[in-house]
Amino acid sequence: MAELEIVRIPALSDNYIWLVHDSASGETMVVDPAQAEPVLAEADRRGWRIGAIWNTHWHPDHTGGNAAIKQATGATVIAPAAEAARIPTADRLVGEGDEVRLGAHIATVMEVPAHTAGHIAYHFAQDRAVFVGDTLFAMGCGRLFEGTAAQMFANMQRLRELPGETVVYCAHEYTQSNGRYALVAEPDNAAIAARMIDVDRARAAGESTVPTTIALEAATNPFLRAASVEILAERRAAKDAFRG
Repeated sequence: MAELEIVRIPALSDNYIWLVHDSASGETMVVDPAQAEPVLAEADRRGWRIGAIWNTHWHPDHTGGNAAIKQATGATVIAPAAEAARIPTADRLVGEGDEVRLGAHIATVMEVPAHTAGHIAYHFAQDRAVFVGDTLFAMGCGRLFEGTAAQMFANMQRLRELPGETVVYCAHEYTQSNGRYALVAEPDNAAIAARMIDVDRARAAGESTVPTTIALEAATNPFLRAASVEILAERRAAKDAFRG
């Protein structure tokens, strides 16, 4: 089975859209299109035809391109069932344990509520890849807009159990600000300090810092590393107020 080709497309101020292609079948899908134009342009440049849109949650910076891409390509929109009312472009609604395919590649849907009430992730177990939307970030996690610290803690525990080599495709370039807080949350964690040298160098050069891996997050992410709901809640509140 051919490896997935995964292309990072910057959008808005700090979003990443993921364009995913299976060369064996010729199928292409896009994860969380904030905008249509850069996605359609990149697909056209590569000669790929988008057949599906996979949404992780309803926020406009993840679904804003749905309608235009769907109109231009006829793509099927796959979205979390719990957020159907907020994603009117959805064609197929999915929830925990459902399978979504791109050619022979199978992704299992994981329900990871907290950032939004119906947030989901797509886990390609065989391909060692997971598309997490705004649930897990490099050295961070999503804000608790519609859920609880207990839900986010459960999400972190679940994601941490994935194989360490699993590549994590999140939807924002938040690593530098997350890392500055991580240095405060775990001042004695040498792995965070070492990682921030690389992050600061990459950002100074205008380079992206994602995707990441579960192993790297297990070593440096204060939310994935939180030992209890209470610690995660404290850290999330502190990060919300952090201005470092």
